[in-house]
Amino acid sequence: MPTLLLKVAPPQSPARERLLAQALTTLAAQLLGKRREVTAVLIESLPAARWYVGGDEVQRPTALLEISITAGTNTADEKAAFVSAAFAELQRQLGEGGALEEASYVVVRELPATDWGYGGRTQQARKRTLAQAK
Repeated sequence: MPTLLLKVAPPQSPARERLLAQALTTLAAQLLGKRREVTAVLIESLPAARWYVGGDEVQRPTALLEISITAGTNTADEKAAFVSAAFAELQRQLGEGGALEEASYVVVRELPATDWGYGGRTQQARKRTLAQAK
């Protein structure tokens, strides 16, 4: 049940945002084993004039992608593969033949199963229910 928060500059079209959401959902499923049907993607487009690197307005497209996952559900290698593939996808879609700002980031946040969930149930409660069903 990952959530992905993507901030991009400059603003993107709704069609581009949909393509980004689809691609990032696929990467989370393929590389991290996350279920597509509960993967949420939120995209926020910002004007370049509101994004600064080194104290200066960005000159090229840039992105900040944060994915939240349950702690301990993925290996370091899986997370590294996701970071690499997600950055490459952002580069492909946002860079449009040019480079993204060097200070474009992909962040994997691990949260304890007790601290988050969906549908009103924590991940820990879901895990307990699965264990009891066995």
